[in-house]
Amino acid sequence: MSKIPDPHPEEPPRRNALLSYFERFDDGELMRWSFRGLLVGAIAVLAIDLYEMVDRNGGIWPSGTGATEAVTAPVLPPAVETGSSGLPSADPREHLTTDDGLLRGQIRFELLPGGILLAEGSIEQGAAARFRAEVEARGEYVSTVRLNSPGGSLEDAMAMARLVREREYRTEVLDGALCASSCPLVFAGGVTRAAGEKAAIGLHQFYAPSGSSTAPAQAMSDAQITTARISRHLGDMGVDAAVWLHALDTPPRQLYYLTREEMARYRLVTSAPSIASR
Repeated sequence: MSKIPDPHPEEPPRRNALLSYFERFDDGELMRWSFRGLLVGAIAVLAIDLYEMVDRNGGIWPSGTGATEAVTAPVLPPAVETGSSGLPSADPREHLTTDDGLLRGQIRFELLPGGILLAEGSIEQGAAARFRAEVEARGEYVSTVRLNSPGGSLEDAMAMARLVREREYRTEVLDGALCASSCPLVFAGGVTRAAGEKAAIGLHQFYAPSGSSTAPAQAMSDAQITTARISRHLGDMGVDAAVWLHALDTPPRQLYYLTREEMARYRLVTSAPSIASR
């Protein structure tokens, strides 16, 4: 007796099209494609982060060199009892005759008789460019740069010192005048350097300007780089870089005033001033 065919035969299960596609590849190929997918995703995330950083900073690096600009406080703080020696610093403040209001203003330049260029006031960012313009305009009449400054920008101070050395000027700080914070870095640029018996030359730590958002690790790296640059600068100028240890020992809002003996020992002062007072 013949079997009557089933009018509705059972159909074999339909294979998933995606699984069928992947079965064309071996396991190694699948692993490679998976890795490529993860890599593309990671690149996409990094690209988004980079775009946001560029948009936030106005470039891949923030304005400047990518490191925080270091400054010293252009003020006249008190003398301090600090430092590796444990002894109090000199205190020449009773001899100061300079005007605090004048010192707090931007550094100004005035050509005086005898080839003296007076540089008086705070060393703001951009002071080095103004100093260069002054030297290019009247530098042929200058032989001495007379300083009276509470300091400021380290970068500008070192740039001013290099120009002083390039022009082979002498530097001096008179009795009653102040050269503090970053100002001694300018003073160091003189081919010969003189300070009055009652001049005040002081040092303290540099710091990042308020509002800086530098991460702690980067800030520490920047500080070490800046300290190394200052040490090289002083060495290039013929000054014993050990003098900067007094700066590192002294908080930013205080000053360590150098004694006459220290100025001579560190070779910061090389001769007596041509004029004892203003």
